[in-house]
Amino acid sequence: MHYDEVEQAVRELATAADDEKRHRFGAETVVRLTAGDDLADAAGAEFDDDAGRRSSRRARTRPAALPTVFGRGWTRSTGARCPTDMDPQVLWALEALEHWASFLADRDPEAVVQLAIRSLEAVDYEVPARLDDFLASPAMAAEFDRIGARLGSRSAARLSDGPVG
Repeated sequence: MHYDEVEQAVRELATAADDEKRHRFGAETVVRLTAGDDLADAAGAEFDDDAGRRSSRRARTRPAALPTVFGRGWTRSTGARCPTDMDPQVLWALEALEHWASFLADRDPEAVVQLAIRSLEAVDYEVPARLDDFLASPAMAAEFDRIGARLGSRSAARLSDGPVG
């Protein structure tokens, strides 16, 4: 399955899911993307002030309940907002919190799509996926299956057999 087919399948799952499934999936995914000791170390190095480090720590300990701790003014240790060279884990955590806050504010399924994509990117960072067969690695297939199981009533494994239509 090509990457664009995976993204389309995720979009269709999120759009078809009811609000309760989207909320449950979003909360779980935010926790998944904001937890971990290595994220704590990376975040400590990225933020240039105590307030940023405190916000990062609060977000990691209660991410689903505290979606807007960073706001739009987060900074790197250089003092400038520069996500292009930010540690990928920190960037995914920040983006996850922004998408989660967006979903909580307006219940737009696209915010859930973006959370799912950040989650796939996090797996891709650990176990690089091929664009022509994005689900070839067991880790990527497992994450896609988790997304499908949480958002849909049908198995994501069946989705990976071909395009959703």
